[in-house]
Amino acid sequence: MQNTQYISSKRFADLVLDIGTFLLASGAHCGRVSTNIRRLAETWGFNIHFQPTFKGLLVSVQNLNDKSDSITLFREAPSHSVHLQVLTEVSHLTWKVYEEKLSIEDTERAFGKIKSMPHYNCWMVSLAVGLSCAGLCLFSLGDYLNAIIAFMGAFIGSVFRYRIAQMNFNPMIPITLAAFATTLITGLGTIYNIGAYPEAAMATAVLYLIPGVPLINTVIDWIEGYLSSAVNRAMFAGLILLSIAVGMTLCITMLGIDNFSL
Repeated sequence: MQNTQYISSKRFADLVLDIGTFLLASGAHCGRVSTNIRRLAETWGFNIHFQPTFKGLLVSVQNLNDKSDSITLFREAPSHSVHLQVLTEVSHLTWKVYEEKLSIEDTERAFGKIKSMPHYNCWMVSLAVGLSCAGLCLFSLGDYLNAIIAFMGAFIGSVFRYRIAQMNFNPMIPITLAAFATTLITGLGTIYNIGAYPEAAMATAVLYLIPGVPLINTVIDWIEGYLSSAVNRAMFAGLILLSIAVGMTLCITMLGIDNFSL
C-alpha cells in the first residue's frame, strides 16, 4: 500500500527512529516496535530493515517509489522510563496512519504531542506502590501493623527513588538508595518487633523495585528472535536485582539484623 505523497528516505528514517527509540525507552519489546514501524512503511511505500538494541535503533530504509533513494541511520534511545500509555498512543497513531492515510506532516505533529505527554505523577505512583506492597505483606502472613510498615517503606523509598533519579545519576544508584531507604524503615520495624511478622514487611516492601518490564521483554525478545536485545535486557534486569540486593544488604548489616528470614 503506497501513498501518493513523496517522502524521502531520510525524512521517513528520522521519523521511525524517533518513534522506535521512544518506544524502546518507554518499555516496548522489539516485536512491538517492529509492528508499529512496518505499519508506517507499508502505508508510505518503504522497505525497512531494523536492528534494535537496548541503547538504540539501527534502520535501513529504501523508497519503493525511487529505488536509488535509500539510507541507513542509527540513533540512541533516551533514558529508559516505562510509560505504558505511550505504547498505546503510538499504536493508535500508526493504525490511524494505516487506515486513514495520514500525511507525514500530520503524523509528525501527532507524535510530537505524544512525546510531550506528562509522565505518571510520582506521588500517585508511590501511593499505589505503597498500597501494593502493603497488600503483599498481608498475603505473606504479616498483620496490619506489618502492612503499615511495608506501606511506609515502599512509599518513602519510591519517592526517594524518583527524586534521586531526577539528578541524572547512573540508574543503578537510585535503585540502590531506594532499596536502602525502604529496608531502613522496615528494618526498624524488625528491630522493635512491630507486628506479628516484621520480616514480612522487610521482604515485601522492596518488591516495587523488581524490574518486571525488562524481565518480561527479555523473554518476549528471546522468543521472537531478537537475541542481542534479549541479552542486553537480561543484563540490565540483573544489574537492577544486584542493586536491590546491595542496598538491602548494606542496610541490614548497618542495623545489625542477623536473623532475617522469610
